[in-house]
Amino acid sequence: MTTSYEALLVDLLAEHDALAAVVAGLGPDQLLAATPADGWDVRDTLAHLAGFDEAATSALVDPDAFRAEVERVFAEGDDPIVAYTSRGRSMDPAAVVTWWRDAREALVAAAAAADPKIRVPWYGPAMSAMSFMTARLMETWAHGIDVLDAVGAPIVGSSRLRHVAHIGVGARRYSYGARGLEMPETPVAVVLSAPDATSWTWGDPDAPSRVEGSAVDFCLVVTQRRHLDDTSLTVVGDAAIEWMSIAQAFAGGPTDGRAPLT
Repeated sequence: MTTSYEALLVDLLAEHDALAAVVAGLGPDQLLAATPADGWDVRDTLAHLAGFDEAATSALVDPDAFRAEVERVFAEGDDPIVAYTSRGRSMDPAAVVTWWRDAREALVAAAAAADPKIRVPWYGPAMSAMSFMTARLMETWAHGIDVLDAVGAPIVGSSRLRHVAHIGVGARRYSYGARGLEMPETPVAVVLSAPDATSWTWGDPDAPSRVEGSAVDFCLVVTQRRHLDDTSLTVVGDAAIEWMSIAQAFAGGPTDGRAPLT
């Protein structure tokens, strides 16, 4: 996949705006509606996004201070996910919406001012600015799915999903490594039907092992927002089947994902 840093930031802002349009229509009760994420409601989800968008802004504008904070977190055994969730729960739901709005606007502004060639520190290995901002887009989309599910809103695909799918494909080896497993060297092709009716392809489409289907379904599986059985993806070959059973596009320890609904 080839895209410019500027185009990526346009897509990131559009992904933010798409979720913001949904959140703007939610009342107090809906902001406290349970999401499929165990123990989390919509407010928790927005607090999570706000906290990590704030952290991402710090990593961009003051990387030395951010590295020092990460060292402190690891040394003291703190968990930033727990910290941001607790902070959100101490706030009125509407205030969390404002927090997330301000944090995402600051992140986009910081990213626009950053040199695309820099390496950005994070809680794991440093990333290129391109990879870093693509990961923020993926996080916004994935957690946005939790919000949509909580309030019964439909999932609408867009061309921005190509960023999410690209991370999902690239994270195949990580999905194994996070579980202490060796990834088989068998190539797996990914051929997806894009929302605009075009096709997105990674690898040789004639490979014996492959994943085919809608881009929305693929992104839902690799971000663990849907179980493979709840999608219409076609998965052929042992290597592809094994990968899709453990696919994980996001960093952190291995997680089992959602149980099948059907």
